[in-house]
Amino acid sequence: MTTDILMPALSPTMEEGTLAKWLVKEGDIVQSGDLIAEIETDKATMEFESADEGKMGRILIPEGTEGVKVNTLIAVLLDEGETTDDITEQANSVEETHADVKPQDSGASSSPSSVQPVTAISSKDRIFASPLARRIATQKGIDLASLSGSGPHGRIIKADVESARPGTAAALPSAPLTARPSATQTEPAFDMISTIYADRETEIVRLDGMRKTIAARLCEAKQTIPHFYLRRDIRIDNLLKTRSKINRELESRNVKLSVNDFIIKACAMALQAAPDCNAVWAGDHILKIKPSDVAVAVAIEGGLFTPVLRDADQKTLSVLSMEMKDLAGRARERKLAPHEYQGGSFAISNLGMFGIDNFDAVINPPHSAILAVGSGLKKPVSDDEGNLTAATVMSVTLSVDHRVIDGALGSELLKHIVQYLENPMTMLV
Repeated sequence: MTTDILMPALSPTMEEGTLAKWLVKEGDIVQSGDLIAEIETDKATMEFESADEGKMGRILIPEGTEGVKVNTLIAVLLDEGETTDDITEQANSVEETHADVKPQDSGASSSPSSVQPVTAISSKDRIFASPLARRIATQKGIDLASLSGSGPHGRIIKADVESARPGTAAALPSAPLTARPSATQTEPAFDMISTIYADRETEIVRLDGMRKTIAARLCEAKQTIPHFYLRRDIRIDNLLKTRSKINRELESRNVKLSVNDFIIKACAMALQAAPDCNAVWAGDHILKIKPSDVAVAVAIEGGLFTPVLRDADQKTLSVLSMEMKDLAGRARERKLAPHEYQGGSFAISNLGMFGIDNFDAVINPPHSAILAVGSGLKKPVSDDEGNLTAATVMSVTLSVDHRVIDGALGSELLKHIVQYLENPMTMLV
């Protein structure tokens, strides 16, 4: 029985990708674990391993094809004794659909250093099973849909079939997945917009996978997450003095703390002080998270990453600083593994270094909050005795998902962030 190879979902949010490069050709013998293709997502290019063995019977999606939906049939493996005549009509129709696709001009492949490995999952009618398991099931009259697989990724293997009884009834089909909202569903078509500017000199910028994903996720966030905003001014003179003192002491170790390092630590500790805020919206549930995993927005060419600093409340400022520099550097080279930019309940977006006084950030799903940080400016303030004096003031705005965090709870979280930043020594004990 032929084995279908489907476009994999390389992350929980991936809906489509680019089949950047085939590493095998039709007729090649493929063993389980062999690298067969490179798949480009919005974040990285990953090598794609075969989970089965056989002969590459037909490649249905040409390399360089963009916008290949997850679970699309991309290739077919032939078992021993099978020929291309055994390939289903479904596979032939897929091949015809993509027959005229031309590879993209550039960026289809990536250097080996930026490629991450991923294991392919093959499927027949969306049932994951090895060729041997399929053969035994056919001989014994067992419906694979009724079995639960004990292999990797829930794959049905030989032992699962041998322990099943012949004639086992098929399970009810599962309900189809609800499609995520598309950023283009309610937008005017390109032809309509371009017509308006037909008499003007223009340049068409082709959207890559990252830009498309950012557009879709931001539209989803603003359309489906009920944002509300909490604003505070933070006096950071004590923080700046503490930072300067620590940096002088750490100079011999080649460690230099940034204001952002203190912000990360303060947010992580604040999530522990207000644990009900350390949560995410999960459909009809709220998922509370115990560790403080804080994401930080990093601008890269053509988009941004949000690498996640895990257990940030438990790490020293110097460790956070080194870890953040490493993640940011590899983010700009698009060399982060998926687990390094997924997860967390909270994010930080700091535009203070660009001279932005204050702004409102869009929550990055599934996070429940994001802190927008502006620049520190000298401003007139009143001291404890009511006298007018000058202080360095940093404006922040906390964008909050009202489904998870109510106003009073969000205010408590922001209060803790302010207290830690205005009294930085409390973060060191």
